[in-house]
Amino acid sequence: MRDVSQPKLVLTLAAELKRQHVVAPPDWASFVKTGHHRERPPVDEDWWYSRAASVLRTVYLRGPVGTAKLRVRYGGRKNRGMNTDRFFPAGGNHLRKILQQLEAAKLVKQEMKGVHKGRVITPLGRKLLHAVANVVKAEAASTAQSAGVSKTDSAKAESSPQDTAGSQE
Repeated sequence: MRDVSQPKLVLTLAAELKRQHVVAPPDWASFVKTGHHRERPPVDEDWWYSRAASVLRTVYLRGPVGTAKLRVRYGGRKNRGMNTDRFFPAGGNHLRKILQQLEAAKLVKQEMKGVHKGRVITPLGRKLLHAVANVVKAEAASTAQSAGVSKTDSAKAESSPQDTAGSQE
């Protein structure tokens, strides 16, 4: 999963979560800000699915995680005018709701590992992530292969030494 483009992985996973109806944005999701550090709500209509995919990926990579750790992960710098900028964590409600929806879909579960308590990925969630990663990897390979074929053909046509030697005589 780490050997594919992570932004493409998140976008593809978001589309898959939307297609399977695993998560659904609440009514208030269209006009809420994602944190105190933001000035406006997200512009993307499907931001809930993208955030859910990103949360699922974060749980896979860093689990066990809870709402507090995710608030820090998705927080950011707030422009406070003449005062110095300061870090503010993201809002917790949308992250908590996403975790609850992923838990209801059995993609994550609550677990305690040592002294760390939080959500970890389930085998079903791991299977979904690996399947989406394989799709992204296959798309990247086919894109690279088709781009490589056209580059190779054009490179052969441009640098054919026999053609250039015959034309100089």
